[in-house]
Amino acid sequence: MGKSQRKRAKSSKLGVIGIIAVVAFMAIVLFSQISDKEKELKELEAKQEQLEKKLEEEKTRGEQLEEKRVYVKTKKYVEEIAKQLGLVYPNEVIYKPNN
Repeated sequence: MGKSQRKRAKSSKLGVIGIIAVVAFMAIVLFSQISDKEKELKELEAKQEQLEKKLEEEKTRGEQLEEKRVYVKTKKYVEEIAKQLGLVYPNEVIYKPNN
Protein backbone atom coordinates (compact mmCIF):
# COMPACT_ATOMS: atom_id res chain seq x y z
CA MET A 1 0.00 0.00 0.00
CA GLY A 2 1.29 3.35 -0.97
CA LYS A 3 1.18 6.54 0.96
CA SER A 4 -1.66 7.96 -1.09
CA GLN A 5 -3.75 4.82 -0.67
CA ARG A 6 -3.32 4.95 3.11
CA LYS A 7 -4.20 8.62 3.04
CA ARG A 8 -7.39 7.92 1.06
CA ALA A 9 -8.34 5.01 3.34
CA LYS A 10 -7.76 7.17 6.42
CA SER A 11 -9.70 10.05 4.83
CA SER A 12 -12.52 7.65 3.92
CA LYS A 13 -12.69 6.32 7.49
CA LEU A 14 -12.74 9.85 8.88
CA GLY A 15 -15.53 10.75 6.47
CA VAL A 16 -17.61 7.77 7.58
CA ILE A 17 -16.96 8.56 11.25
CA GLY A 18 -17.90 12.20 10.63
CA ILE A 19 -21.15 11.18 8.94
CA ILE A 20 -21.95 8.77 11.78
CA ALA A 21 -21.25 11.53 14.33
CA VAL A 22 -23.52 13.99 12.48
CA VAL A 23 -26.32 11.41 12.18
CA ALA A 24 -25.97 10.49 15.88
CA PHE A 25 -26.09 14.17 16.87
CA MET A 26 -29.19 14.73 14.72
CA ALA A 27 -30.84 11.64 16.24
CA ILE A 28 -30.18 12.95 19.76
CA VAL A 29 -31.57 16.39 18.88
CA LEU A 30 -34.66 14.88 17.24
CA PHE A 31 -35.26 12.54 20.18
CA SER A 32 -34.99 15.50 22.55
CA GLN A 33 -37.48 17.53 20.51
CA ILE A 34 -39.89 14.61 20.24
CA SER A 35 -39.68 14.14 24.00
CA ASP A 36 -40.45 17.81 24.61
CA LYS A 37 -43.38 17.77 22.19
CA GLU A 38 -44.86 14.65 23.80
CA LYS A 39 -44.64 16.33 27.20
CA GLU A 40 -46.26 19.49 25.81
CA LEU A 41 -48.99 17.39 24.16
CA LYS A 42 -49.80 15.67 27.46
CA GLU A 43 -50.02 19.06 29.20
CA LEU A 44 -52.31 20.42 26.49
CA GLU A 45 -54.53 17.33 26.65
CA ALA A 46 -54.84 17.74 30.42
CA LYS A 47 -55.69 21.41 29.98
CA GLN A 48 -58.26 20.55 27.30
CA GLU A 49 -59.89 18.03 29.62
CA GLN A 50 -59.99 20.61 32.40
CA LEU A 51 -61.52 23.22 30.10
CA GLU A 52 -64.13 20.75 28.83
CA LYS A 53 -65.10 19.98 32.43
CA LYS A 54 -65.36 23.70 33.18
CA LEU A 55 -67.48 24.18 30.05
CA GLU A 56 -69.92 21.52 31.24
CA GLU A 57 -70.10 23.19 34.66
CA GLU A 58 -70.79 26.55 33.05
CA LYS A 59 -73.48 25.04 30.81
CA THR A 60 -75.16 23.57 33.90
CA ARG A 61 -74.86 26.93 35.67
CA GLY A 62 -76.34 28.67 32.63
CA GLU A 63 -79.30 26.28 32.64
CA GLN A 64 -79.85 26.95 36.34
CA LEU A 65 -79.72 30.69 35.78
CA GLU A 66 -82.19 30.41 32.91
CA GLU A 67 -84.57 28.45 35.16
CA LYS A 68 -84.21 31.11 37.85
CA ARG A 69 -84.79 33.88 35.29
CA VAL A 70 -88.06 32.22 34.29
CA TYR A 71 -89.02 31.61 37.94
CA VAL A 72 -88.36 35.23 38.90
CA LYS A 73 -91.08 36.29 36.47
CA THR A 74 -93.72 34.13 38.19
CA LYS A 75 -96.37 35.30 40.66
CA LYS A 76 -95.19 32.72 43.21
CA TYR A 77 -91.74 34.33 43.35
CA VAL A 78 -93.20 37.81 43.77
CA GLU A 79 -95.38 36.56 46.65
CA GLU A 80 -92.38 34.94 48.38
CA ILE A 81 -90.34 38.13 48.19
CA ALA A 82 -93.31 40.23 49.35
CA LYS A 83 -93.81 37.98 52.40
CA GLN A 84 -90.10 38.30 53.25
CA LEU A 85 -90.57 42.07 53.19
CA GLY A 86 -93.66 41.82 55.39
CA LEU A 87 -96.12 42.81 52.69
CA VAL A 88 -99.62 41.31 52.48
CA TYR A 89 -102.64 41.43 50.21
CA PRO A 90 -105.17 44.16 51.14
CA ASN A 91 -107.77 41.63 52.34
CA GLU A 92 -105.26 39.20 53.92
CA VAL A 93 -105.24 38.72 57.69
CA ILE A 94 -102.12 37.43 59.40
CA TYR A 95 -102.44 35.46 62.62
CA LYS A 96 -99.43 35.32 64.90
CA PRO A 97 -99.31 32.56 67.50
CA ASN A 98 -98.86 33.58 71.13
CA ASN A 99 -95.68 32.19 72.59
